[in-house]
Amino acid sequence: MVTGFTHFDAAGNAAMVDVSAKPVTDRSATARAQVAMRPETAAMIRQGTARKGDVLGVARIAGIMAAKRTAELIPLCHPLPISAVTLELTAGEHAVEIAATVRTTGQTGVEMEALTAASVAALTVYDMCKSVDRGMRIEAVRLVHKAGGKSGEFVQE
Repeated sequence: MVTGFTHFDAAGNAAMVDVSAKPVTDRSATARAQVAMRPETAAMIRQGTARKGDVLGVARIAGIMAAKRTAELIPLCHPLPISAVTLELTAGEHAVEIAATVRTTGQTGVEMEALTAASVAALTVYDMCKSVDRGMRIEAVRLVHKAGGKSGEFVQE
């Protein structure tokens, strides 16, 4: 028998958590990711000269779309009524920094939606720039903030 994990039943089988008895609260989560790259690639993104177009704009839309589809991608996630999704993408000297924040009013949190948004935005940056820099690395995908629900606030930078 598996204990301590919420996505297993008493027999150890994978199961969706029953959240029907949980109160509806305001919830939010922020996840971050980074796409490390050559300085020339970062400059191309900052200057807006990528052949495929506006890298940061397309990655932002991809992240928003991904947050809304998380329950279709992660088998035991609940489909949630998402109130807002924001993505901040910044092209620095050697990387694109991504921060994805998701909000809802519901019975379960939006950590997976934020992580999915940051991850898909990073994948989109890679896809749009791979023709000039196949050595890019998607790094440091992590939850940095969560608020709401029984467990309260979590902060990690």
